[in-house]
Amino acid sequence: MDLKKTALHDLHVSLGAKMVEFAGYAMPVRYTSDKEEHFAVRESVGVFDVSHMGEFLLKGEKALDLIQKVSSNDATKLYPGKVQYSCMPNDKGGVVDDLVIYMLAENEYYLVVNASNIEKDWNWISQHNTFGVEMTNLSEQTAMFAVQGPKATEALQSLTDVNLSEMGYYTFERATFAGIPDIIISATGYTGSGGVELYMPAEHAETIWKKVFEAGKDFNIQPIGLGARDTLRLEKGFCLYGNDIDDTTSPLEAGLGWVTKFTKDFVNAEALKKQKEEGVKRRLVAFKMIDKGIPRHDYELLDVNGESIGKVTSGSMSPSLNVGIGLGYVLKPHNKVGTEILVQVRKKQLKAEVIKLPFV
Repeated sequence: MDLKKTALHDLHVSLGAKMVEFAGYAMPVRYTSDKEEHFAVRESVGVFDVSHMGEFLLKGEKALDLIQKVSSNDATKLYPGKVQYSCMPNDKGGVVDDLVIYMLAENEYYLVVNASNIEKDWNWISQHNTFGVEMTNLSEQTAMFAVQGPKATEALQSLTDVNLSEMGYYTFERATFAGIPDIIISATGYTGSGGVELYMPAEHAETIWKKVFEAGKDFNIQPIGLGARDTLRLEKGFCLYGNDIDDTTSPLEAGLGWVTKFTKDFVNAEALKKQKEEGVKRRLVAFKMIDKGIPRHDYELLDVNGESIGKVTSGSMSPSLNVGIGLGYVLKPHNKVGTEILVQVRKKQLKAEVIKLPFV
């Protein structure tokens, strides 16, 4: 299978990146080491090329109606310049995808979806588009960078007139950036370390990338791969679609009740409301290893008597804590903070403790 390439593929290769397949794209997994890149973002500033993500433009008088139908959060709360995290429930109790919704203007919205789900999401939204909303898939012609870390806004400030440090979390501006007009500058991210995400036409990607690195030179700005992206998001307990949420996990089980608003009608709302009233049987929890070991995706989780209570969905060594951490679904009441559980690591049962997020 031929892998798709982002606009900066050759540049990543020239920087010495190890390229791997991710969601059908050749993507940089690391340039130096995961640990080094992790700390670059936690302590200063790093740049991720996340141009594999999907972007859809929805326009028309009924655009909001369509978004309200397919997404669980209440999009009437949006205004131009505001961003919202949401998820799209399927009709079987699971999740089609989690996504971020931007209100560009009255009757005009920009949806950012996971790379592995572009086609599935497009088909799902199209299938529910009985509203005559004009939909455009901009994924192929859009590049996206995440510039993340405590020094990110300072490092980028010279490239725009927008006061980056004063932008509220989950707001955005469309402005000239690095000399290119109409770039979406968004105070969002998947690292929990602050910073911005930039959306641009793919033909400007290389120019902007180079200017970003020039501007961030004094801050020792680094390119960051998908390896560190995973440990950074895991330390904050952010869900990864395909691991922690999927077609079979309910948003309520996944702890996404805060983006599931029953004040409106949406796909499968009735069944999910019933589930909320009756209570879920399992919950996504965060846990930290007590014994030395690294939990990995699909490892079995057990209670202290050795009875199976669930599975690990995401796990890694936390670079910040230097201890194994993970997320996983467990049967209630084992989801209570402070509960001791066991992780089946090959032939050993290792102790871990359910904790309250974030890890870091």
